Formats: sequence, C-alpha cells, structure tokens
Amino acid sequence: MASVKVERLNHLIQQEISSILMSEVRDEELKFVTITGCETTSDYSFCKVYFTVLEEDKKDEVLEALDGASSFIRTKLAERIDIRHTPELKFIYDTSIEYGEHIEKIIDQIHEDEEKE
Repeated sequence: MASVKVERLNHLIQQEISSILMSEVRDEELKFVTITGCETTSDYSFCKVYFTVLEEDKKDEVLEALDGASSFIRTKLAERIDIRHTPELKFIYDTSIEYGEHIEKIIDQIHEDEEKE
C-alpha cells in the first residue's frame, strides 16, 4: 500500500496534469482527455497516468499524442510541483469505466430476465 505522502503526490499530479492539458497544451484532441488516476512509485521515478477519452475510437491517437507531449507535460509539472525529482510519465488508457458499464449491462439484463418470469 502506498504511503500517505505518495497518495497526496498522486492526487496533486492528477490535478496538475489535468490543468496543463486544459490550458497549456496546444493539441486540441488532448483538451478532452480526462485524467482518472495516477500511481507513482515509492522512489518517485515513474508515474502511471490513467486517462479516458469521450470518443473511444480515438484512444490510440490520443495515447500517441500524450506520449509525444509527455516531456512537455513533465517539464510543466516540474515547475508546478516542488519535489526533487519529477517522475517519468507513462500514460495508460483506463478501462475501468468500460468494465463498469459492461457489469451494469449484465445486471440490467438479469433484472429484465427476472421480470419476464
């Protein structure tokens, strides 16, 4: 389990990356990215940044754009967060929302089947 300090840093990184994407990145398709969470290693060397997009068919394009902009985002993050070493960012598409929707559909189907009986 991550320490309280790492959890606070994760939350701060999530907020700052969201802000950077909204205000400072020029790529228009990155403005509609939602950062859903961050996981920083205990030595602060790497940070997995989970994201979702409104249009699922564009997730690969957005992932490429985020990977291309990661050094810019990391630089801006270093300016905003006062830590000795800014972690390297690894962007990962968050499938938990899709999974939740899938489970919800299954539950709805079960309820419909029960009502028919």
